[in-house]
Amino acid sequence: MLPYDLAAHMAADLADIERTRMPFGKFGPANYPPYGVPLYDLPAEYLGWFVKKGGFPKGRLGELLRMVHQMKVDGSDFAFDEMRRRAGGRTVLFPPKRSAPRSFK
Repeated sequence: MLPYDLAAHMAADLADIERTRMPFGKFGPANYPPYGVPLYDLPAEYLGWFVKKGGFPKGRLGELLRMVHQMKVDGSDFAFDEMRRRAGGRTVLFPPKRSAPRSFK
Protein backbone atom coordinates (compact mmCIF):
# COMPACT_ATOMS: atom_id res chain seq x y z
CA MET A 1 0.00 0.00 0.00
CA LEU A 2 1.33 3.43 -0.99
CA PRO A 3 1.50 6.22 1.59
CA TYR A 4 -0.89 9.11 1.10
CA ASP A 5 0.87 11.76 -0.96
CA LEU A 6 -0.74 15.09 -0.07
CA ALA A 7 1.33 17.11 -2.56
CA ALA A 8 0.32 14.85 -5.45
CA HIS A 9 -3.33 14.99 -4.37
CA MET A 10 -3.24 18.81 -4.19
CA ALA A 11 -1.54 19.03 -7.60
CA ALA A 12 -4.26 16.82 -9.10
CA ASP A 13 -6.96 19.02 -7.54
CA LEU A 14 -5.37 22.18 -8.95
CA ALA A 15 -5.06 20.55 -12.39
CA ASP A 16 -8.77 19.69 -12.27
CA ILE A 17 -9.62 23.25 -11.22
CA GLU A 18 -7.57 24.61 -14.12
CA ARG A 19 -9.31 22.56 -16.80
CA THR A 20 -12.89 22.65 -15.43
CA ARG A 21 -15.37 25.27 -16.56
CA MET A 22 -18.71 26.21 -15.05
CA PRO A 23 -21.18 23.94 -16.88
CA PHE A 24 -24.42 25.74 -15.94
CA GLY A 25 -25.96 28.93 -14.58
CA LYS A 26 -25.00 32.56 -14.89
CA PHE A 27 -21.38 31.76 -15.77
CA GLY A 28 -22.10 28.66 -17.86
CA PRO A 29 -21.81 28.13 -21.63
CA ALA A 30 -25.17 29.78 -22.37
CA ASN A 31 -23.75 33.15 -21.26
CA TYR A 32 -20.03 32.54 -21.85
CA PRO A 33 -19.81 30.38 -24.96
CA PRO A 34 -18.55 27.95 -25.89
CA TYR A 35 -17.48 26.35 -22.59
CA GLY A 36 -18.34 28.66 -19.68
CA VAL A 37 -16.07 30.48 -17.24
CA PRO A 38 -13.08 28.65 -15.71
CA LEU A 39 -13.79 27.79 -12.08
CA TYR A 40 -10.82 29.84 -10.87
CA ASP A 41 -12.31 33.02 -12.42
CA LEU A 42 -15.73 32.71 -10.77
CA PRO A 43 -16.41 35.59 -8.36
CA ALA A 44 -16.20 34.75 -4.66
CA GLU A 45 -19.67 36.27 -4.20
CA TYR A 46 -21.12 33.82 -6.72
CA LEU A 47 -19.47 30.89 -4.96
CA GLY A 48 -20.74 32.24 -1.63
CA TRP A 49 -24.26 32.11 -3.06
CA PHE A 50 -23.99 28.30 -3.17
CA VAL A 51 -23.05 28.25 0.51
CA LYS A 52 -25.95 30.55 1.39
CA LYS A 53 -28.49 28.56 -0.65
CA GLY A 54 -27.74 25.15 0.79
CA GLY A 55 -24.44 23.94 -0.57
CA PHE A 56 -22.42 23.15 -3.63
CA PRO A 57 -23.49 20.65 -6.28
CA LYS A 58 -22.82 17.00 -5.55
CA GLY A 59 -19.83 15.19 -6.99
CA ARG A 60 -16.45 16.34 -8.22
CA LEU A 61 -17.75 19.70 -9.49
CA GLY A 62 -19.02 20.56 -6.02
CA GLU A 63 -15.70 19.58 -4.47
CA LEU A 64 -13.79 21.79 -6.90
CA LEU A 65 -16.16 24.74 -6.39
CA ARG A 66 -15.78 24.36 -2.62
CA MET A 67 -11.98 24.41 -2.94
CA VAL A 68 -11.98 27.50 -5.16
CA HIS A 69 -14.39 29.27 -2.79
CA GLN A 70 -12.23 28.47 0.23
CA MET A 71 -9.07 29.66 -1.51
CA LYS A 72 -10.72 32.94 -2.51
CA VAL A 73 -12.18 33.51 0.98
CA ASP A 74 -8.76 32.81 2.51
CA GLY A 75 -7.15 35.41 0.22
CA SER A 76 -5.28 32.88 -1.91
CA ASP A 77 -6.71 33.97 -5.27
CA PHE A 78 -3.14 34.69 -6.39
CA ALA A 79 -2.62 30.90 -6.56
CA PHE A 80 -4.66 30.98 -9.78
CA ASP A 81 -2.48 33.62 -11.48
CA GLU A 82 -0.33 31.05 -13.29
CA MET A 83 -3.48 29.34 -14.59
CA ARG A 84 -4.76 32.68 -15.84
CA ARG A 85 -1.43 33.41 -17.52
CA ARG A 86 -1.50 30.08 -19.35
CA ALA A 87 -5.10 30.76 -20.42
CA GLY A 88 -4.24 34.19 -21.81
CA GLY A 89 -5.51 36.33 -18.93
CA ARG A 90 -8.43 36.75 -16.61
CA THR A 91 -11.89 36.03 -18.01
CA VAL A 92 -13.84 39.25 -18.58
CA LEU A 93 -17.04 38.67 -16.62
CA PHE A 94 -18.68 42.04 -16.93
CA PRO A 95 -18.48 44.47 -19.84
CA PRO A 96 -16.64 47.69 -19.08
CA LYS A 97 -18.91 50.43 -17.81
CA ARG A 98 -19.50 53.11 -20.34
CA SER A 99 -19.98 56.59 -19.01
CA ALA A 100 -22.61 58.86 -20.46
CA PRO A 101 -21.27 61.31 -23.01
CA ARG A 102 -20.47 64.65 -21.52
CA SER A 103 -21.92 67.77 -22.94
CA PHE A 104 -19.80 70.86 -22.61
CA LYS A 105 -21.55 74.21 -22.72
